[in-house]
Amino acid sequence: METASDQEITSTLIRFIESIGIPVKYTTGISGTFLPGLRIEKGEILIDKDQPFYPGDLLHEAGHIAVIPESERITLCNENIGARKDYAAEEMMSIAWSYAACCYLQLDPHVVFHDKGYKNGGAAIAEDFGNGRYFGVPMLHWVGLTNDPARKDNPPGAVLFPEMIRWLRE
Repeated sequence: METASDQEITSTLIRFIESIGIPVKYTTGISGTFLPGLRIEKGEILIDKDQPFYPGDLLHEAGHIAVIPESERITLCNENIGARKDYAAEEMMSIAWSYAACCYLQLDPHVVFHDKGYKNGGAAIAEDFGNGRYFGVPMLHWVGLTNDPARKDNPPGAVLFPEMIRWLRE
């Protein structure tokens, strides 16, 4: 059961995710998913209103949708995410994207990188990103979502991660 704080965070995350163009819908009867209570179906995030879930997992799922080419979003679903040829890169990008979204929304990164997530490594990821030890950022740079602060060739005044140039890959 979500707490009042979880409900507030969930509402904030849904507003953000929808504002960037990713549909979020409530449903019931979701089963067999990697993340409890959440499912990606045809480029949309489905939330099972009868199942508990970690609110921050919404951002991670949104990240999966956001980092793939626009023309492929409609095909994305739970069954094919891990089978995509670029899955490892997309997973790292979605983690970095989620961190950037937390920063943008002024949320504690532990909302996404919670103790039960990322094979119980969420806290370590939050610590690493909080200390500027990023992964996935070079790929976000490569697809035009942000600029990698580690690069020496960024133009003056460039938007640098964790700020984003845009939230959805073209």
